[in-house]
Amino acid sequence: MTMQRDRLYLFDTTLRDGQQTPGIDFSVEDKIAIAGMLDEFGMDYVEGGYPGANPTDTEFFTRKRTTHSKFVAFGMTKRAGVSTSNDPGLAALVQARSDAICFVAKSWDYHVRVALGCSNEENLEAISASVAAAVAAGREAMVDCEHFFDGFKANPDYALACARAAYEAGARWVVLCDTNGGTQPAEIRVIVENAIAAGIPGDHLGIHAHDDTGQAVANSLAAVEAGVRQIQGTLNGIGERCGNANLVTLIPTLMLKPAYKDRFETGISTEQLAGISRLSRAFDELLNRAPEAQSPYVGSSAFATKAGIHASALIKEPQTYEHVPPEAVGNRRRVMVSDQGGKANFLAELKRRGIDVPKDDARLDALIAVVKEREAEGYAYEGADASFELLARKMLSGLPEFFAVTSFRCMVERRFDANGQLRTVSEAIVKVVVDNEEKMSVAEGHGPVNALDLALRKDLGKYQNEIVDLELADFKVRILNGGTEAITRVLIESHDSTGARWWTVGVSENIIDASFQALMDSIIYKLMKNREMAGLVAAE
Repeated sequence: MTMQRDRLYLFDTTLRDGQQTPGIDFSVEDKIAIAGMLDEFGMDYVEGGYPGANPTDTEFFTRKRTTHSKFVAFGMTKRAGVSTSNDPGLAALVQARSDAICFVAKSWDYHVRVALGCSNEENLEAISASVAAAVAAGREAMVDCEHFFDGFKANPDYALACARAAYEAGARWVVLCDTNGGTQPAEIRVIVENAIAAGIPGDHLGIHAHDDTGQAVANSLAAVEAGVRQIQGTLNGIGERCGNANLVTLIPTLMLKPAYKDRFETGISTEQLAGISRLSRAFDELLNRAPEAQSPYVGSSAFATKAGIHASALIKEPQTYEHVPPEAVGNRRRVMVSDQGGKANFLAELKRRGIDVPKDDARLDALIAVVKEREAEGYAYEGADASFELLARKMLSGLPEFFAVTSFRCMVERRFDANGQLRTVSEAIVKVVVDNEEKMSVAEGHGPVNALDLALRKDLGKYQNEIVDLELADFKVRILNGGTEAITRVLIESHDSTGARWWTVGVSENIIDASFQALMDSIIYKLMKNREMAGLVAAE
């Protein structure tokens, strides 16, 4: 007999609370794109922002932006001393094209006195009247009880009275917020149990956790175990200060870990869960930032193994070093090649790239020796999969020579322009031979590396059209030893229109030379990939 599982509801506040993140400022177009991604993924609720607070959010709510998810408008409860019909903030919420309205309400008596400047009773009346107005307007109503946990610790009776006022007025969800992010999981559990004992059913309670002690996910899970059935969070844990509970970590935990999957179900299907890595990376791409390699479940290192003894066991039995199958979350296993890796690492990585080589082949031993020698010089193939594949193919079977660079030159000039403004201009000249014909290209760029990249890709003859969709997504420089004569390592991340991503590396005493090596590898890898001669991993 199958046990009936409780339904958990997922509430995404990326577009509202996530917008508080320093350095993030969504445009209307950004919000439309993100809402579409969340809707397609299967979130139960998508909170879009605060209509009436700023022009972007007001425009965003001129129409409903989701088809599957409930579209939520956020705003404050009505002001004390003003009727619901005369409160402009409440009017903006009711006019917004949303399915639900989420009110933020003070639940700590200290904040009621200091921030609102009204009596405790007036605050309770504002909560009740606001919820009633939303329900009367045909919207699903919910209330975020701001500072609930701190408020409970200071005055439990009043904090519970605020939550009860929302529930009794007809709120579908009463959300308990750890606004300062300092509450511990054991405290969360006890306080949630108190709220349920005070008469608010768990299937009407939610949790909103901040990550100021690094425990937003743990606090959310503790709240679920105590009885709440709605979880609020954001994509990749963005949010003000240290961020919000990371839904990208929470959702796989709820769906894959027996402690939760045996008791609960979500609105996310197994197929949708397999798209969570893509969702996480697409969101980072929209924010124009590199994905965090060590993110649980979805990071590029989440299922990566470096030590030879681990790799050997992993190849025989994946469960030895994997807590869930990487495919379940749309990620992949990586057995990295490095100076710590044994033969098993190399064989596994070569096989994933469609390169079969016997383990007793002398060429394999030569490849391992070269990789270890180069890593001693500063190369890092564990983070540069494309450069490793090119090196392996070159040593094991040879690489086609698409083009040859005979020379390049970079110039950096600092001068005053016609308007008297001081400018630094970078110019690069690259000479390339394609089909025995030498071509010279010149380009100006934002810095010498950008100029080199533009010049190198300006005219590759018959290959030019093949690299039109090649883009550099990230550029990292690492100084490997001190001083102005230091060895420099450059890592470049590239992608193309297929969505494939790859990483290349260059090392030199000269930062421009190191960058040029990585640029060359990126272009050659792209040309190989176009011919299905490489790139099986990048296409995964």
